[in-house]
Amino acid sequence: MAFEEKLDALLRRHDELNDLLSKPDLAGADFTKYSKELSGLTPVVESIRGLRAAEAELGDAKALLADPTLDADMKAMAEEEKQAIEKHMPALTRALQLALLPKDAADEKNAILEVRAGTGGEEAALFAAQLFRMYQRYAAQQNWKFEILSISDTGIGGYKEASASISGNNVFAQLKFESGVHRVQRVPATETQGRIHTSAATVAVLPEAEEVDIKIEDKDLRIDVFRSSGPGGQSVNTTDSAVRIVHLPTGVMVQQQDEKSQHKNKAKALKVLRARLYEMEREKLANERAGMRKEQVGSGDRSERIRTYNFPQGRVTDHRINLTAYNIQAIMEGDGLKEFVEALITEDQAAKLAELG
Repeated sequence: MAFEEKLDALLRRHDELNDLLSKPDLAGADFTKYSKELSGLTPVVESIRGLRAAEAELGDAKALLADPTLDADMKAMAEEEKQAIEKHMPALTRALQLALLPKDAADEKNAILEVRAGTGGEEAALFAAQLFRMYQRYAAQQNWKFEILSISDTGIGGYKEASASISGNNVFAQLKFESGVHRVQRVPATETQGRIHTSAATVAVLPEAEEVDIKIEDKDLRIDVFRSSGPGGQSVNTTDSAVRIVHLPTGVMVQQQDEKSQHKNKAKALKVLRARLYEMEREKLANERAGMRKEQVGSGDRSERIRTYNFPQGRVTDHRINLTAYNIQAIMEGDGLKEFVEALITEDQAAKLAELG
């Protein structure tokens, strides 16, 4: 199908959906399905109409300029209008191209955030805690809900690992490129000779799966309950409220003990398990479709070093897109993170447009 024919088909489908939704006897399930399709199609249709309106205006301006009877003043006005439209056309064309890009089905989903200390001992754990709080602050600035699922702390401010559920508008779309190894370079508080140490923490951002996305059979689960314990084996409570779930077909294991209720711990553990299984399925499909080819912006491979935070120089560098910012404190407070989020999304869109071209 030619490009213009494809655009015409999208316009016709938009009109069809409006007609279907106006019918009083439409079933509730169909109403939901058609409404969702219309919502996704509307930005595309608006871009098509905007570009075609500009093309029509450009044609009118050129026709005026070609008219030999037109006086000089009218010709000057037509030339000015033609140049203004031509200047605006690339932006309209790009907006349409972006609207036509295949959508990641997970982009609109909420996310499970997991941060773990990597190499570097206590300094890595302190950095992991900082990263976790950075995302918590960023979530607050986006008016997202940030629910802590679990924290395994070191007792002196560091986190061995921590996880949270983040819900709101387009959470996964914004945070999906944060997955990978984050490296920190700085002088630890315990360093007496002022030497710079390098440590690391890993970040995983998983789309939160609904029950309709991943069906988990009871027979595929091994569920163990045990007594919760805090740092150093200190007893947190005296009941068997902690829950460990193993998904037998894949070997994925999730443990949850933050809540005093066994039922709440089980619900949280299942939420994380579902997200991990959903991400495994997504990665499998992505690898099949891409022929194991790494995407230009981040493959999600946990072994990658995606970003370096250099505190002595006050800079943060994202190695995938060669972006460096010298506002490390603002970034750690969440404010400055948006520059990286938006740059990564833009780079990903550019890569996809290049593939289409």
